[in-house]
Amino acid sequence: MQHIIDRFISYVTIDTQSDSSSETTPSTEKQWNLAKKLAEELRSIGLEDVSIDDNAYIMATLPSNVDHEVPTIGFISHFDTSPDFSGTNVKPNIIENYDGNDIVLNEEKNIILSSSYFHDLLQYIGQTLITTDGTTLLGADDKAGITEIVTAMEYLVKHPEIKHGAIRIGFTPDEEIGRGAHKFDIEKFGAKWAYTMDGSQIGELEYENFNAASAKITINGKSVHPGYAKGKMVNAVLIANHIIADLPRHEIPEETDGRDGFFHVHTVHGEIENASIELIIRDHDLQRFNERKELLKVLVKKYNHKYDDCISLELKDQYFNMKEKIEPVYHIVEIAKKAMEDIGIKPIIKPIRGGTDGSQLSYMGLPCPNIFAGGHNFHGKYEYVPVESMQKAVEVIIRICELTAHQ
Repeated sequence: MQHIIDRFISYVTIDTQSDSSSETTPSTEKQWNLAKKLAEELRSIGLEDVSIDDNAYIMATLPSNVDHEVPTIGFISHFDTSPDFSGTNVKPNIIENYDGNDIVLNEEKNIILSSSYFHDLLQYIGQTLITTDGTTLLGADDKAGITEIVTAMEYLVKHPEIKHGAIRIGFTPDEEIGRGAHKFDIEKFGAKWAYTMDGSQIGELEYENFNAASAKITINGKSVHPGYAKGKMVNAVLIANHIIADLPRHEIPEETDGRDGFFHVHTVHGEIENASIELIIRDHDLQRFNERKELLKVLVKKYNHKYDDCISLELKDQYFNMKEKIEPVYHIVEIAKKAMEDIGIKPIIKPIRGGTDGSQLSYMGLPCPNIFAGGHNFHGKYEYVPVESMQKAVEVIIRICELTAHQ
């Protein structure tokens, strides 16, 4: 287990935060620091065909050790971390034999990881947790997944008695800003199907995700002296407020779960002359997803009619529910499910309330369900990962490789 801890810490202490405002790939130069380290590490553990392209996409092969035909499968994770919270100077804390009580992450700033608030902690009593120091995120999303894949491949190299087909490994930049699969070369990867190791708690197995779109509403107002503004002023800030108020008030992230969709207003800028609203639209059901986009168009049309066409709407589809692409090859989910059951894990099959590289990859022709990596509370200072969950993820990967060879 110490080997997993050491490997994981060596990854998370390298800052790889991505940047949505950048137009390069990777979006930040610092992602190269871990990318180059990973490519060299894959070579050192004995993988073949290790490559890193001009956009920092890493691929490698563990050759088949059976003499019959076996589908080539893959395992994929991303090495960037979220721009939502600092990933600079990560200082992991190791909590051995967790006792179920609150964990003081940072005494000076009174930052506490509380089991009374984060109830999932209680399922890991007696285990070893890796947490933040309260000032950064941890980076288990998705450096836990990378740790698990590298560790599993290293184990298979050292244990040739475990039979498997050809295994392809892929590590990507910029997943956290929605670009992880944009320049992924499916043909070069050459797998029949793959699994992203990018889920949360132990047991998660996912093949459904949100349909997703982003929207930006821009409002051009007219500033007039307020004492003489009657019939003349067009206050862009107030129009923005009206539009937000017209959205379904309970269909927001704070009040939805399961397969419920939502509108999420995440940025508002404004003054009288100009205001903007940025939001995301999410729904598992494609029809309801399209209805949500249509509602925004209706609202913009409504206020354009009232305010002389001063509002514009920019809608962009981001990704779609991979269920449509996975169900025709559902046996790949069944293999992962059996792998978990074989090592004593109860599979938790549920829709992802988010996105994953696997969604885009599935639509690009590489069916790609998502498997737990073990972390919790991603993208913030309360992030943690149980080491035992990472160890179990390693075992799941190995077992999937075995089962595929036995099909």
